[in-house]
Amino acid sequence: MSYTLKALVGVALLVMVSDGVTAQGVVTQRNLSLAMAKTIAEATVAECKAKGFSTAAAVVDRAGQLIVLLRDEAATAQMAEMARRKAYTARMFRITTLEFQKRTSDPAFAPQRDLVDILALGGGVPIQVGNDTIGGVGSAGSTQETDDACAKAGIAKVADLLK
Repeated sequence: MSYTLKALVGVALLVMVSDGVTAQGVVTQRNLSLAMAKTIAEATVAECKAKGFSTAAAVVDRAGQLIVLLRDEAATAQMAEMARRKAYTARMFRITTLEFQKRTSDPAFAPQRDLVDILALGGGVPIQVGNDTIGGVGSAGSTQETDDACAKAGIAKVADLLK
């Protein structure tokens, strides 16, 4: 290897290493507040209740961790668990669970359904500020389309704060 080529390789390695160094530091992220998560969950349950359904609603943060879980008096424990998993799925894949359900009907994507806590049923919606997904909301206990609409209504309740 010539001296010039060795020098270029050395410079390339130095640039690669220094890029890693400049990436270090404090990272600022937007996160859901407890008050906002409660508002989203309450509005989600209220929307489904107004449509005649007893449901559960869950809100997860940007890491997929549960912040709020509400269950209507007549909703079952299974509904609460499904709501949590729908919220988690929407957050992790950054799309609604109805979209996830359609996408994973393709055999190439179907194994994604086998991941822990993933649920390919409608009713999960990502919570976004611009292109940044900061959480997810899940609704369970009615039809998949109604759960989806209720979750979207929950987010709509705080839409002015998500700008």
